[in-house]
Formats: sequence, structure tokens, C-alpha cells
Amino acid sequence: MRRCYLVCYDIRDDKRLRRVHKLMKAYGEAWQYSVFYCTLKAIDRVRLEAALRETVNLKEDQVLIVDLGSNEEAARESATVLGPALPEAESGVVVI
Repeated sequence: MRRCYLVCYDIRDDKRLRRVHKLMKAYGEAWQYSVFYCTLKAIDRVRLEAALRETVNLKEDQVLIVDLGSNEEAARESATVLGPALPEAESGVVVI
């Protein structure tokens, strides 16, 4: 079963920041530069966390992974946006 996650990060080094951003693009959609929305199977959630642990410096950087539950529609609707709207979910896109 897939679950929805909000992944936010604060990376202190530009090189690591670019690597984390590239990694996150493989797992979800960017809602802001350092905020991603991901719909993942349990194994992919584990893989994402492992990849992030290998990429970030745990003494300097911070990554926040928030479990939004299994209902994707409810997870998207729970976001309140001030300013330009979030990107629409792409139909037919396979998310890891």
C-alpha cells in the first residue's frame, strides 16, 4: 500500500543541496524548492531514507519526513497554499 509523505530539507552545503534535490526529484514532485510531496510504497520509503542518510551530513543538515497517510486526495487537500497554487497531480504518472 502506498502512503503520502511531505519531505522538507535544509541542507547547508550547495553541492549536497543539489544532490538531495536531484534525489528527491526521483521520488516525488517539488511543491517548493526544498519541499517535496511523495507517494511511496513502504520499501521505497525505506530506500528514500537510506539514500538521504548517505547524501546529507547528519551533523549539519536536516530532513523532515511527514507521513500524510494513505489517502492521496485527502493529503493533497490538507495543504493550505498562500500565493501561487501547488502543481496539479499528473495523471498517468507512475510514482515510485
